[in-house]
Amino acid sequence: MDHLLEICVDSLESALAAQEGGADRLELCANLLIGGTSPSLGLIRQVLRRVDIPVNVLLRPRFGDFCFTPSEKETTLWEIEQCRALGAHGVVLGALLPDGSLDVPFLARCIAASGGLRHTLHRAFDLSRDPFEALEQAVELGFDTLLTSGQQASAARGAALLAQLTGRAAGRIAILAGSGVGPDNLELLARAGVRQFHLSAKRAAPSPMVFRRAGVPMGLPVADEYLREYADPALVRQVKEQLCALPDDFSK
Repeated sequence: MDHLLEICVDSLESALAAQEGGADRLELCANLLIGGTSPSLGLIRQVLRRVDIPVNVLLRPRFGDFCFTPSEKETTLWEIEQCRALGAHGVVLGALLPDGSLDVPFLARCIAASGGLRHTLHRAFDLSRDPFEALEQAVELGFDTLLTSGQQASAARGAALLAQLTGRAAGRIAILAGSGVGPDNLELLARAGVRQFHLSAKRAAPSPMVFRRAGVPMGLPVADEYLREYADPALVRQVKEQLCALPDDFSK
């Protein structure tokens, strides 16, 4: 199986840069700084019109945990309908119940609403109480991809569980490694059986603002609001070249 490179982007600029660098697929979101939330319909429409590679849209109504309110669930279901109408390749979803298990009834509604779209279960999985229970539920629900760091802060640290998940999945669902993935750990993850890789490949770019009002934060006081981040096509290209050079079977 060929290796697949998915780049997570939250702007048209990053989407175009990722495509230029050789990404196989995009995950489109907003607010990468806080882990990603649902992008605006305007951004979805803009990206789908400008890129030629598949685009999966992250649908997450807010920052924080994955135990959603009834109104947040209704918002997500409506967003799924809009993604279908706009021509997205797939949707990226996840939700948990208070006990840490997957919110199977809600996710089943999401799958049904998405029709023929592709379905990725996102890193809500990494906060679930039992990874193997959640894996089987994801397969039964009809998810085709599982984005996970192996229930650790980074995929490299979760490599042991990623290897177990790959074995348990047995081709029924693709294991997409994400969180901290980069040139330094691609081989480690590939040796764990990972064939799909998810990263943002970001670089910092200064804001064009010349006048800057000090001491008046607009959101996160810990963030530099005059610093922007975009996907770096050179880094995307570097990762893609490394993936192409990896053997399919490390046992040989």
